Amino acid sequence: MEWINRYIDQPLLDGAANWLRAWHIYSGQPPERLEPTWHLAVLLFLLIAAEHFLHGSGFLVSAAALIMLALPSVWKLHLSMRKADTYGRREYARLRTHAFARRETEWSVRMTVLFMSASLPFFAGSGDSVGAYFLFGASIWFVLTAPVKFYLQAAEPPEPNEGDRSFQHAVGFG
Repeated sequence: MEWINRYIDQPLLDGAANWLRAWHIYSGQPPERLEPTWHLAVLLFLLIAAEHFLHGSGFLVSAAALIMLALPSVWKLHLSMRKADTYGRREYARLRTHAFARRETEWSVRMTVLFMSASLPFFAGSGDSVGAYFLFGASIWFVLTAPVKFYLQAAEPPEPNEGDRSFQHAVGFG
């Protein structure tokens, strides 16, 4: 268990924390918006792939499924846009507390999702070509979104002043 924690889980948590930090620094957005934005980007990629590989009713069913999968992320982004774009100490403390709790309590869930996402694309097979594409797309969706969600929620959030461009200019004198 220590090996898994040291060489798999901790590097992925550090990578997720770096993603959150880079997102916050370069976009100036709160770190909570990275996961739904990533989810929508993956769904857009899958919609483009479905348009390329599927035609007729297979494409319509896939597009409808992708739109339904996008609704929670769109709703989450809409709700986060309605509140102020401030990311201060209070939000940082709240996110850090939630991340610490998730790091400690959801270790086995993260490992289960990670190992399932590593093996799921190998199980996607069907005699029907539309069904095979649909299952392959669903496994790609799961691989690209489920582990990312769990690791971003458990990662250390960035400090509030890391994305503040006025703070950077004041300290950097330029």
